[in-house]
Amino acid sequence: MDIKGKITGIQHVGIPTNDTQKSIRFYKELGFEVVWQTINAQNGESVVFLQLGNLIMEIYENQQAAMKTGAIDHIALDVTDIDSIFSMVKDAGFQCLDEHVQFLPFWKHGVRFFTIIGPNKEKIEFCEKKL
Repeated sequence: MDIKGKITGIQHVGIPTNDTQKSIRFYKELGFEVVWQTINAQNGESVVFLQLGNLIMEIYENQQAAMKTGAIDHIALDVTDIDSIFSMVKDAGFQCLDEHVQFLPFWKHGVRFFTIIGPNKEKIEFCEKKL
């Protein structure tokens, strides 16, 4: 299993929020810039990506957001060849949250992704931006 050679870095850190605009103001004060903003057609909730250097924060509206310490929902890893990674992860017996690779129309051409559960119940997303 050679997943290591296909992971190119952290894609983003995802944080749910009950107040998207408040989160945008907070991260802008820290120097982040909005690089992508949309409405998730699947649930009608706001999604915004903010960037500072090579760090991208995904802030997404979720009315059930915990709003307490430990609120980071997932980490996402940039990958190449997501279909082969999905097969490797399934074959290795990792606990997948997705039955198949998902797609969202984020960024210019969309992203393909899937999520696994780590040993501490953390969510790890494998994400490939479509070019």
